[in-house]
Amino acid sequence: MKGFLIGLGIGVGVGVLFAPMSGEETRNNLVDRASDLSDSAREFVDQGKERVRSGISTVRSQAENVIGRTQKATGTEGNV
Repeated sequence: MKGFLIGLGIGVGVGVLFAPMSGEETRNNLVDRASDLSDSAREFVDQGKERVRSGISTVRSQAENVIGRTQKATGTEGNV
């Protein structure tokens, strides 16, 4: 995904540089595109963080269930 975002940024930059616009329009367009790309990257990172948090929560919950069942089966509840 990182490579895609880099390629997208380069492609947009080259496309904008060769577009028939004034220098000011080109600069404004580059700033807007860079901002959009930055927002997309930030959103991608935030989604990754949320997936990791969710995965950790799931693993923790499953581990607690296994520990509880093991303690119940061995009669060691509350001894930990």
